[in-house]
Amino acid sequence: MALEPCHDHGVVGPMAGIVSPSMPVWIVANAAHGNRAYSNLNEGLGKVLRFGANSPDVLDRLRWMGTVLQPVLAAALDELGGLELKPLMAQALHMGDEIHNRNAAASSLLFRRLLPAALRSGAAREDIAACADFIAGNDHFFLNVSMAASKAMLDAATGVAGSSLVTAMARNGVEFGIRLTGCGDRWFTTAAPVVDGLYFAGYSVADAAPDLGDSCITEIAGLGGFAMAAAPAIVQFVGGTPDDALASTNEMTHITLGRNAAFTLPPLDFVGTPAGIDARRVVDTGITPVINTGIAHREPGIGQIGAGITRAPMACFTQAVAALATNVARTAAG
Repeated sequence: MALEPCHDHGVVGPMAGIVSPSMPVWIVANAAHGNRAYSNLNEGLGKVLRFGANSPDVLDRLRWMGTVLQPVLAAALDELGGLELKPLMAQALHMGDEIHNRNAAASSLLFRRLLPAALRSGAAREDIAACADFIAGNDHFFLNVSMAASKAMLDAATGVAGSSLVTAMARNGVEFGIRLTGCGDRWFTTAAPVVDGLYFAGYSVADAAPDLGDSCITEIAGLGGFAMAAAPAIVQFVGGTPDDALASTNEMTHITLGRNAAFTLPPLDFVGTPAGIDARRVVDTGITPVINTGIAHREPGIGQIGAGITRAPMACFTQAVAALATNVARTAAG
């Protein structure tokens, strides 16, 4: 069996990032640039494959998602003729989501669009009912859509010579890596940190696996930790205070190239979220990107044990900026 990074295939997978050929995926198209990105379907919280659980009930749920949930979703999307995501995401930010670890509003907005379309599609009513129950009980259902949308936005910026824009961040439970648009597909890696966040009863940082997953792609697009000002309630899940959420968003303006005008923040007078991490500014300021993340148990089969806030390691950015400088010098020398 060959294992390869999701990003190498235009895919983003949360936590363990497992996407196999048998799994249905969301397809998000960037209409302006023609590229596409993909992510699998969200299983919910608790004991799920993305947190390393693979018990019979986990596998049965995955089979159901492939044989029942996917056909109903496909029929609904066919009935809709596709679904524009940016307006939905923008509305969710105005309803208290940051669209990484808090997706209650975004999942509800998606559900409102999909259910009537599914009922019009001719899909079996009992299947639609089962899917409606599943989605309604999963506040994180939109997470994977958000990840694929962020990936589609950022992949459009790849291949810009000399640019220090970060196009990907990912963690695999051992290493943390980033990519720059000016350095192609090369990864710059260092050890993944352990997240010291809020743990479920009976667990502590001693039980935690190092940080993992592709979901921090949302932060580069101006969501997640960069949009915490929109979601003061997120601190109940990842720790801190509402003032910390505002401070995190404001701090990220020092390391980004601008603001995402499509995603505005009501608590900050509707300014756009800081977006487009600039590796040179990270190194110059000493400020590293803030990330909202779930926490998996270090042992397989247990699943999620908490959530928290972490930072991308500085070593990735110093490596990347040094490599970019070398590329620029070589180009200038002819």
